[in-house]
Amino acid sequence: MTLPPASAAPATVLGLETSCDETAAAVVRLAPGQPVAILSSIVLSQIADHAPYGGVVPEIAARAHVESIDIVVGRALAEAGLAPGRLDAIAATAGPGLVGGVMVGLSFGKAMALALGRPLIAVNHLEGHAVSARLTADLAYPFLLLLVSGGHCQLLDVAGVGACTRLGTTIDDAAGEAFDKIGGALGLAYPAGPALERMASGGDATRFTLPRALLGRAGCDFSFSGLKTAAARLAAQLTCEVDRRDLAAAVQTAIARQLVDRTARAMQVYDAVHHGRDRRLVVAGGVAANGAVRQALQTLADAQGFAFAAPPLAYCTDNAAMIALAGAERLAAGLTDGLEVAARPRWPLDEAAARLRPTHAPGRKGAKA
Repeated sequence: MTLPPASAAPATVLGLETSCDETAAAVVRLAPGQPVAILSSIVLSQIADHAPYGGVVPEIAARAHVESIDIVVGRALAEAGLAPGRLDAIAATAGPGLVGGVMVGLSFGKAMALALGRPLIAVNHLEGHAVSARLTADLAYPFLLLLVSGGHCQLLDVAGVGACTRLGTTIDDAAGEAFDKIGGALGLAYPAGPALERMASGGDATRFTLPRALLGRAGCDFSFSGLKTAAARLAAQLTCEVDRRDLAAAVQTAIARQLVDRTARAMQVYDAVHHGRDRRLVVAGGVAANGAVRQALQTLADAQGFAFAAPPLAYCTDNAAMIALAGAERLAAGLTDGLEVAARPRWPLDEAAARLRPTHAPGRKGAKA
């Protein structure tokens, strides 16, 4: 893909993120040759609203976004010390996600862009995760990205904003969903993924035998549904805390092992394209906050001669700073959007690959599938 010439002007961008259960706003300044300046980053979590239901309820999420978006934006501007008129652009998540929530943030962004006479940038939530490690690190393009979260599990060759090539994706469930659902089966409160990591500490990861999906299969795709089902059935039979801790450790190890195995395959594909140059591995998304997963991927990168990078924990989960940065990079490349841009419940980063090699039938489950 050929991008427009880059702009050399510094840009201060407001980012809005409402794709799931966090209402977030952030202000980021991007200037050529300078580190990214995160002037503010406000995230209002809805965990307490959804915890009684054991998962995100779309209608509750959308209503909460409506009630809080103006407050969160006001806090982000105040923390940045900026009046709205000093913004150069407004970037808002336009998908993928729970479409009711996406519409709230995108509509608010359109209104601000129209009122201020500033450009609107409709950002793919996945592209936000793709650039998230660049918020705090001097990380050049291209790089190999493992995007792993509650709704996504993909391997991508990232050449820049608007230029991502999919190497592999999940054919069923995402790793973060497996963490959450298995954690729920173990009796852990929502969100169960972080709680499962804590439970796994000190557990015997070798005690339970779990499925090894796609073992020996060519390609870089993932599958976690078999692991999720098997572990949930085992969890239902356990009554002892030691047993539950050992199963949590086995699950965490199994997920990390599959992520490492498929990423190692993607490294070979990436190397063939880049001829051994630009050997950088980035892991991003909510599951990138898991310490065992990070360590396993760091070990893989060291063994294969790849530089390793991951966002700080605060920028692994959904946030608006990554949306603002993606918007600023798009603005610098001359990529802006009209006010007619629509919210999209599904929006693959590599649309050509999604059309040619679909992994999910139309209407497949998942907020961000």
